[in-house]
Amino acid sequence: MTALSLPAVLFSRLALAACLATAALGASAAQIDVAGVKLEDQMDLRGSPLVLNGAGIRYKAIFKVYTAGLYVGKKVSTTEEALAAPGPKRVAITMLRDIDANELGKLFTKGVEDNSPKSEMVNLIPGLLRMGQMFADQKQLKTGDTFTIDWLPGTGTVITVRGVPQPDPVKEPAFFNALLRIWLGPNPADWKLKDALLGKQ
Repeated sequence: MTALSLPAVLFSRLALAACLATAALGASAAQIDVAGVKLEDQMDLRGSPLVLNGAGIRYKAIFKVYTAGLYVGKKVSTTEEALAAPGPKRVAITMLRDIDANELGKLFTKGVEDNSPKSEMVNLIPGLLRMGQMFADQKQLKTGDTFTIDWLPGTGTVITVRGVPQPDPVKEPAFFNALLRIWLGPNPADWKLKDALLGKQ
C-alpha cells in the first residue's frame, strides 16, 4: 500500500514545488505604482538583468510633470555609486502632463549645465545638440508618453521615445553620466525625486 502511494506523494510534492516556483516568479516580477504609472521592479535590458533602484515624481511648482525610475544592475544609494555602476543602466520616464518637447529638451540641457563641471561641457555639446534636436522633432509629449535613456556598454547612450529608438547613440560614457546628474547631481531637477531615485524614500 505504501509502495503504491509513493508516486502520488512524489507527484504532490512536485506540484507543490511548481506552485511555489510560480509564486516566486510572480513575486519577482512585481510592479511599483508611481502616480498611476506602473514600473516593473525588475527588467531585462539587452540580456542584462536590472533592478529598479528607485522611482518618483518630478514636480514643477505644484504640478506633476513626469515619473522617473532608475534601473541599475545592483542597487546604489549615492550619486557616486550610480555614476560608477558597471553595465547597462536605464532612466525610464512617463509624462504626467502634456508638454512642449522642445521646452523639455531645453530643461534637460540646462540640467546638464547646472550639474556638470565646466571643463566637461565642451565635450558634451555635440551630444546635447543632438538630444535637443531629437526633442524638437517630437513637437509635443503628451500625458502617458514614455521615453527611456539607456546606457549600453559598447553602444553608448540610446534614447527611445514612445518605443522608437533614436538613431546615432552618443558613445561617450561621460554623456550618459551628465544626463544622470540632471536628477542625481548637486543641483538636481527635484530634490525629492533625487532621494526617491536613490532609494531613500
